[in-house]
Amino acid sequence: MDHSIWLLAAIFATFFIAGMVKGVTGMGLPTVAMGVLGTLISPLTAASLLIVPSFVTNVWQLLAGPSFGVLARRFSPLVSTIIVGTFAGSYLLAAGDTHMTSAALGAALLLYAGYALLARQLRVPQTLEPLLSPVIGMVTGLLTGATGVFVVPAVPYLQALGLEKEVLVQALGLSFTVSTVALAAALAWHGAFHVDNLALSTLAIAPALAGMWAGQVIRNRVSPATFRRGFLVCLLLLGAEMIVKAAF
Repeated sequence: MDHSIWLLAAIFATFFIAGMVKGVTGMGLPTVAMGVLGTLISPLTAASLLIVPSFVTNVWQLLAGPSFGVLARRFSPLVSTIIVGTFAGSYLLAAGDTHMTSAALGAALLLYAGYALLARQLRVPQTLEPLLSPVIGMVTGLLTGATGVFVVPAVPYLQALGLEKEVLVQALGLSFTVSTVALAAALAWHGAFHVDNLALSTLAIAPALAGMWAGQVIRNRVSPATFRRGFLVCLLLLGAEMIVKAAF
């Protein structure tokens, strides 16, 4: 991997911005990081850099909530199939077909941002969880393995369950943490997780945490709804640009 000063600066700036988005909205670090870095380096390398800062910030989010044990049991079908799906989808990312993975990543960004901007809030009754959780987990895992982004469709699904705010944040932390670990294991399984990328990924913790702190400051001064809307519009544009770039 090219470690030029400009590329390193771009990587650290990306993780700062991604951490800031997570600080404001409670999510978005992998989406922003993969979306921006996917235009600078290969999606496979970008996914490798994502692992450590994503893991640290998501474990923090997971353990800060009130009911880890209850959530872990309730959503075990979801996270189990996320793991299976991630290993299955990782063949595409590890194959190094950058056109296909870039297009898939762009499509995932478009789908997530378009849904979040335009769709009404869905409601899923708890009685349907035993049927839906394994399916949602498998699809999320396939997209995680193929693109390195693990928000679709797990985030809309968890939001649709009508969980209390703190429980929802912790449930998202659980899903994101499992997805991060599964992605790291899948990349290592394919021999695609290199030591130099791990070292750089570890260094990215600092800008990510600094960004989270800045995001929390912004959250107290700017309407989260306004920030979220602007963030989603940027994701739409970024996803469209990645699809066009992959096509040509």
